[in-house]
Amino acid sequence: MLSVRAPLGPKTMCLYCQITRASLLPVGEALQPWRQLSRAASTAHARRKPSRMRLSPNVAKSVLPDEKSKKSDRFENSPFGAMNRTSVRLRDNTRPRSDAELRRAAKPKFRDQGKEKEKSEESWMKPLKMQIALTPVPYNRRMAIKEKIADITSFDQFPLLDVVREAVYKNALVGMEDITPTPIQRVAIPTLLGNNNKTPDPAAQTDDLAPKYDQFLLAAETGSGKTLAYLVPVLDALKHAEAFQKEQDKIEADEKAKKEQEEKERREKNNIFELESPELTTPDTYQDVAKPRVIILVPTSELVNQVGHLVKQLSHTIKFRSALISSSQTPRRIRNSLFNPAGLDVLISTPHLVSSIAESNPYILSRVTHIIADEADSLFDRSFSPITNSIIERAASTLKQLILCSATIPRHLDNRLRELYPNIRRLVTPNLHAIPRRVQLGVVDVDKEPYHGKKSLACADVVWSLGKAGSGDDGDAFARITGTPETKHIIVFVNERESAEEVAGFLASKGIDAVALTRDTSEKRQAEILNEFTQAKPQLSEEDKKLLMKSKQLDSGSIPFLRNDEPKKPNSTKSLDNTKVLVITDLGSRGIDTVAVRNVILYDVPHSTIDFIHRLGRLGRMGRRGRGIVLVNKKDRKDVVKGVREAMFRGQALI
Repeated sequence: MLSVRAPLGPKTMCLYCQITRASLLPVGEALQPWRQLSRAASTAHARRKPSRMRLSPNVAKSVLPDEKSKKSDRFENSPFGAMNRTSVRLRDNTRPRSDAELRRAAKPKFRDQGKEKEKSEESWMKPLKMQIALTPVPYNRRMAIKEKIADITSFDQFPLLDVVREAVYKNALVGMEDITPTPIQRVAIPTLLGNNNKTPDPAAQTDDLAPKYDQFLLAAETGSGKTLAYLVPVLDALKHAEAFQKEQDKIEADEKAKKEQEEKERREKNNIFELESPELTTPDTYQDVAKPRVIILVPTSELVNQVGHLVKQLSHTIKFRSALISSSQTPRRIRNSLFNPAGLDVLISTPHLVSSIAESNPYILSRVTHIIADEADSLFDRSFSPITNSIIERAASTLKQLILCSATIPRHLDNRLRELYPNIRRLVTPNLHAIPRRVQLGVVDVDKEPYHGKKSLACADVVWSLGKAGSGDDGDAFARITGTPETKHIIVFVNERESAEEVAGFLASKGIDAVALTRDTSEKRQAEILNEFTQAKPQLSEEDKKLLMKSKQLDSGSIPFLRNDEPKKPNSTKSLDNTKVLVITDLGSRGIDTVAVRNVILYDVPHSTIDFIHRLGRLGRMGRRGRGIVLVNKKDRKDVVKGVREAMFRGQALI
């Protein structure tokens, strides 16, 4: 029977009072139904009998083991499989080991085992790989290029015009005894000359988006003669085109004269009383005004003057018209150079100036057949790339060759060229991205004694040591023969413009003739300063050379730089004679032909291997010796400097 619960209270009680009364019931009374349910559930299960009251089901089983009663083996792939085994179980057919097992077996058991040899060979390269900035060139390709150019030993082996070959010997390489082409000249000149006479391939012109002109990339180490490598074939093509144009003009003039004569005879025959109309002629020279055939683009006005100087020298023999324009010139001088009635063949300038002139005078690019982008890694970066590309696109209709030239191929340049010019021909040398072997690199730790972290004091001490010590070549004998001491030129590189003025002032206070060169320096002052560091010493006569060979006494080029007979600390009251120091940023690290510089001091460690190559590239130009010194402290990456020094010692390319 169902039990009916008593009502909470009388019917006359309100609902609120009923709920309050129900909540005040004793806890035991409220939990009583749940206790009864739990007790009933526990008694419902059958209780297990004690073991003493249970009989074993295996009483009749034999004690001896048989095959049926053999216990099954454990699953051996489990973590505890095959444990407590008392016998060896050999398999007749062992399964082959997987690749993963072989790789695990080849690994050393201990962390340091087998890494000593690898560490000794690659530990110095690891810091360079961590900040890799250059596009590597495989060494098998380097060796193939080296074997290919081994047989070229003279400029006479190139199919050049006689006047161009004469200009190379007479103007470009005057004063040199053993004149042989450099590796980049052996690679580039035959290739560019071969493409000058090449007939266009119809199959290559099927793609409307592909450029119709040939593209070349000249990549070689600093100071290897890249400027002459592209000037020689370009000027040869210019003279060939000039001769061809003269023949065409002569043929057209003969045809025109023949037609005029026939027309004159016809008029005389038809109407003898007709008056002859006056001839309206315009000077032909105005057709060539401001329409150069060759444009050489460089990033700075210093390079404009340097490349323009070489072009002017070659023009004395080859006979062509050239002009160099830069922001340091007045507008009137620029106008006179461009709008010369005699015409213009070769123009050397910066991209910004050419682009601004092309905006007002678009015909300046109407006859361009060759464009050379010197220092292409700078001209195709973020600041120059839009302007450089616009100049190339405007001249694309008449352009025949686009030549890019650089001492380094950074990754951004490599990616940009693969995007814009996928079919570009890369002409590289075996020693690309390598610092010349004739350059020595020393490291001075300014945190040690006697400098105690004072980098300016260490720089002054090194300058005094280099100024007082021997030059490492025939400088002392040269001074004794000529009677004039040789002036030593030293370049100090810093990373910031503000540091240049500070370092130059400190060196001047220590009796050193030092000057700073930055973007704030006027163009005229920059030309005067760089002129002292780019002019080589005068050539000796044959008699002086014989005396020089007899009295040559080479000083040691090792480091430390102080000699025993010199004081270790310079006296600030004295002055360092016959030594000039130039404190500069990366403004002077690209392309400047500093043939008079034998020593370079890296006051600040460069940010990348690219800056290492360009700064140390001011040394060892055209086979000359040089010495570089890096000042390091606890804030600098000493492992990177160590890697660069080790790569230089091994003759390997930087990455």
